[in-house]
Amino acid sequence: MAAIASTSMVLKAPAAQVASNKAFSGRVAAFNGKAISARAAKVAAPKAGAMEISSNLKVLRDRIESVKSTQKITDAMKLVAAAKVRRAQEAVLGGRPFSENLVKVLFAVNTRLQGEDVEVPLTAVRPVKKVLVVCCTGDRGLCGGFNNFVIKKTEQRIAELQKMGIEADLVPVGKKGVQYFKRRNYNIVKSFDMGGAPTTADAQAVADEIFSSFVSEEVDKVELVYTKFVSLINSQPTIQTLLPLTPEGQVCDVNGKCVDAANDEVFKLTSKDGAFAVERDSVVTETASFEGTIVFEQDPNQILDALLPLYMNSQVLRAFQESVASELAARMNAMSNASDNAKDLKKNLSGVYNRKRQAKITGELIELVAGAAQ
Repeated sequence: MAAIASTSMVLKAPAAQVASNKAFSGRVAAFNGKAISARAAKVAAPKAGAMEISSNLKVLRDRIESVKSTQKITDAMKLVAAAKVRRAQEAVLGGRPFSENLVKVLFAVNTRLQGEDVEVPLTAVRPVKKVLVVCCTGDRGLCGGFNNFVIKKTEQRIAELQKMGIEADLVPVGKKGVQYFKRRNYNIVKSFDMGGAPTTADAQAVADEIFSSFVSEEVDKVELVYTKFVSLINSQPTIQTLLPLTPEGQVCDVNGKCVDAANDEVFKLTSKDGAFAVERDSVVTETASFEGTIVFEQDPNQILDALLPLYMNSQVLRAFQESVASELAARMNAMSNASDNAKDLKKNLSGVYNRKRQAKITGELIELVAGAAQ
């Protein structure tokens, strides 16, 4: 029995040792588990960073492609605007023969009628109590500050007239001007669209409204605010007194400076050193008087009543054509600047993309070297 007891004692001792070994192994396993989890966390951090870099690279690639697409669009719009400027020039040149002959006839008739008592409604000068302001803007945007300059010029002129105690009616021409002035407290008589290529019918519609307002003495003066085409990089908002006309066909600005209708300028769009350029030629129209033996079949008043409205229509059409040419030139410059900015942005984004891609590759190489060392 003693032997059996000693045997059981011997057997119990290994059982306790086994239990302690299990507890120790459990603690070791727990410790090892923590070590493993900590090591796994250290390894997972670079993977998360790599995934973040990959997502950033994808975002940059998408943005670079978006900028490339935008640059293609702006380049196309620039070329389209340049082609339309050429067409606007052709429209101005196409109307030159009629305008020149009209000026010749107008000067000759006035030379022939010097000293005679001629009264024409469009030349009637009255005390100015109300002014009709015609503002020429564009129908579209994306043309820099073109529309804003004309609108601000119109607002300044109306403020000047109101400060002098003169009422001002407004006839906006162009969707941008119509949208702007309708939201503000202005007395809009009528509005018109400018269109991409103004025609004689478009000018006639505006001229009829001007003519009826002036002849019926609803207004005493008519002023035209438009953008004069100077060059592809320069346009000048101009205020021109349209009515009353002088019998000689002179057109005066608000400062009283009259420009002889026989002297005019024609712009030509050319290319110089691979870039667009504008040449402006001064055109002098011959204004030879009629022979003294010519006898008028109609009354001189009727002749001037027919010629001066035609001349006024030609002036309105010419202002529309100048305004459209200025708008197209402004759009071409705006799209050119947008293309240059897109090019610079694409270059900067490509540099950032290349640096991040290189950083990702370097990080992956470091991980591979560290894993091989372990």
